[in-house]
Amino acid sequence: MQPSEARLTDTREWLSRADLDLRSARHALAADSLLVEDVLFHCQQAVEKALKAFLTWHDEPFRKTHSLEELGEQCLRLDAALGPVVDQVAPLTEYAWRFRYPGPPERPSLEEAQQALVIAEAACEAVVRRLPLSQA
Repeated sequence: MQPSEARLTDTREWLSRADLDLRSARHALAADSLLVEDVLFHCQQAVEKALKAFLTWHDEPFRKTHSLEELGEQCLRLDAALGPVVDQVAPLTEYAWRFRYPGPPERPSLEEAQQALVIAEAACEAVVRRLPLSQA
């Protein structure tokens, strides 16, 4: 597939933003005062942006959503091999909002944040492997 220059640029921008979120998650995990909620938020955001990069590359429109399941389903219609990735990332969706607003105090565990980061990194890598950006 030979993408337009604009689509290539947009795809790379989505991936760049996903990378920034992964870096933010790693930074929050390593902070002196551990920011577990921020790790989880940035993991969700990284995956969301990677999936949107995949859809952008394939010129597949998507609505404004944080649902990794919805975005993942769209990606699966284009590449069924992403099935295991979509299954793993769907539960991260709630981190877009779960700890971002006032409500009953609930503190996620360090282990939950570490696992989310592993999942997000693997998902972003899987998406990048399916995008022939270096050939474009």
